[in-house]
Amino acid sequence: MTGLAPLRARWLGRVRFDEAYALQRALFQRGDDPYLLLLEHPAVYTVGLRGRLDHLRVPVAELGAQLVATDRGGDITWHGPGQLVGYPILSVPESPRAYVGAVEQLIIDVCADLGLPGLGRVDGSPGVWVEGEKKICAVGVRRSRGRTMHGFALNVDPDLSWFDRIVPCGIADKGVTSLAAEGITVGTQAVVDAVVARAAERWGGGQVQRTDVAWERDVPDGLPVATRKPEWLRVKADLGPGYRDVKRTMRSLKLVTVCEEAGCPNIFECWRDGTATFMINGDRCTRACGFCQVDTRKPSGPPDPAEPERLAEAVADMGLAHAVVTAVARDDLPDGGAAAFAETIGAVRRRNPLTAVEVLIPDCKGDPAALAAIFDARPDVLNHNLETVARLQRVVRPSTSYARSLAVLARAGAAGLVTKSGLMVGLGETEEEVLAAMVDLRNVGVSILTIGQYLRPSAEHLPVARWWTPGEFDRLAAAGRALGFTHVQASPLTRSSYHARQAAAGAAVPAASAG
Repeated sequence: MTGLAPLRARWLGRVRFDEAYALQRALFQRGDDPYLLLLEHPAVYTVGLRGRLDHLRVPVAELGAQLVATDRGGDITWHGPGQLVGYPILSVPESPRAYVGAVEQLIIDVCADLGLPGLGRVDGSPGVWVEGEKKICAVGVRRSRGRTMHGFALNVDPDLSWFDRIVPCGIADKGVTSLAAEGITVGTQAVVDAVVARAAERWGGGQVQRTDVAWERDVPDGLPVATRKPEWLRVKADLGPGYRDVKRTMRSLKLVTVCEEAGCPNIFECWRDGTATFMINGDRCTRACGFCQVDTRKPSGPPDPAEPERLAEAVADMGLAHAVVTAVARDDLPDGGAAAFAETIGAVRRRNPLTAVEVLIPDCKGDPAALAAIFDARPDVLNHNLETVARLQRVVRPSTSYARSLAVLARAGAAGLVTKSGLMVGLGETEEEVLAAMVDLRNVGVSILTIGQYLRPSAEHLPVARWWTPGEFDRLAAAGRALGFTHVQASPLTRSSYHARQAAAGAAVPAASAG
């Protein structure tokens, strides 16, 4: 399989099973780009379609990890730290049995490359075995309409006692082993390198586009904080009547805008035109992202229950055809602040039935129920920012992850919402890394993309690595359109809600809503 695209190999670090599944499912259902997701899970037991609960050797309450039903083949197995999980999402011509054989051969070859030759198969028991008696790699796949998901779990150096609580893969008379138990002392990164090399040959025709989340947290070097901005980043303050009117409305209704709290460079242009991005759930964020100047002191209390109605009144007073609502992260709340988003959407719709509502949401810690509460309120546009490339996530957004953000957007798309995301550049990323992030966003169904230059708020924040030029932004915009985004806003001063109404119109938000 040479395909029209290189193999998209992604090392994602540690990812919860439900989030990896949401991401897989989106990639499985959309397009035919070949992907290989590589990751570790927190400890979890998974049950395949033929799984039997009598293969639990201890009560569920004593497993010490979540038990999750899946739609792959196979029985019960364990995933967790020290085990490399690979999810190939491919369009393959082989029969399911032949494809399973190809996955097994990939692992057999990888183990030989790492110094453990002679591995094989056991008839009727998918996976890779040492001497036919000890399973070193489980294989369980799903194939539908010629496309695959799920994959393999290679034991690198896990705590093998986790397998004592189950009949692994439903085979009672055989054991489980690992590379480490077989005398192969090798780190996960080396195993990932070996897997990607073999997978690129087998599934990418030798072509691979690889991105990794950082193996270690590393703050990039950058320009001194006093470095003068280039001409294209200088904004003239305009404190005219439009600006003053918006400010007066916000103050009279005791509302907060992200325009002010995040120091947006477009505040004068947007407020002059009578638009603003409302920020709910207070003005203090429970996270300390390396790029953001929003206050990170402890929140002063619960969300104001009257805030949604005041915000709806502001939308009416300003005559907005398109309202954008964002929020600080509220990890102190059980739902991460999701209820306030749902209530605000409802309040704006009741007061302003022709106004489109766009929400820019935090990840709510990836909680499916919290996210569903927002999705069920049916915002016209659901925005969640990826912010930066995979490699820089840990330093830029230490409280979340690349995979979680993609999973949030995948879940929103699966709920039938128009989705939007944004990236900053100038933090030390390469153009190739930005293009890879754009590919990932498009492949989970994102329609609207914003890309802008990172501006350092203070000496305590991450440095600017470089200034991207207007011509480079034009090139990114062209690449985004070629990928199929319905609207790409890319310029030095672009921010998430810049020209949001025009972007929503381009993404086919219903005309009655978009205004």
